[in-house]
Amino acid sequence: MTIKTLAAAVALTLAPALAFAAGCNYGKEEITMSCAAGTVYDTDSKSCVATTT
Repeated sequence: MTIKTLAAAVALTLAPALAFAAGCNYGKEEITMSCAAGTVYDTDSKSCVATTT
């Protein structure tokens, strides 16, 4: 086996593991909601509502 063939075999063997490791947090990101001034985010209605102060 030549060095190039061995390097290619190692790269192709490790590629799926590296691809899985890069995407293991898919869907676990936190999304923050920003509302206009004078409103707050209401989790029940899932929208911005005016503050009553």
